Amino acid sequence: MVQITFVEHDGNRRVVEATAGMSLMEAARDEAVRGIEAECGGACSCSTCHIYVAPEWVEKLPPSSDLEHDMLDFAYEPDPQHSRLACQITVTDDMQGLLVRVPERQG
Repeated sequence: MVQITFVEHDGNRRVVEATAGMSLMEAARDEAVRGIEAECGGACSCSTCHIYVAPEWVEKLPPSSDLEHDMLDFAYEPDPQHSRLACQITVTDDMQGLLVRVPERQG
């Protein structure tokens, strides 16, 4: 299991155990991380799983696709350097200790 820390908007830290191969959105949804709505279920057709990736992790993750980048235009306060959609990040064993923040609200 890969441990990933989600920092909810109020500062509460939720350490989630994820299985390699699932998406960050699935891991957050399965553990009821507050602020991850996941309305489209991972189809990259909304922005309700918007997260901010910690600076030290940005370059370690695969880059966003053009579709993900376009969907981030609908996210609440997107940050060009740190915003991602959790449904588009597949968990790997290399992500042990990944830290992400959940925005105040979703799109």
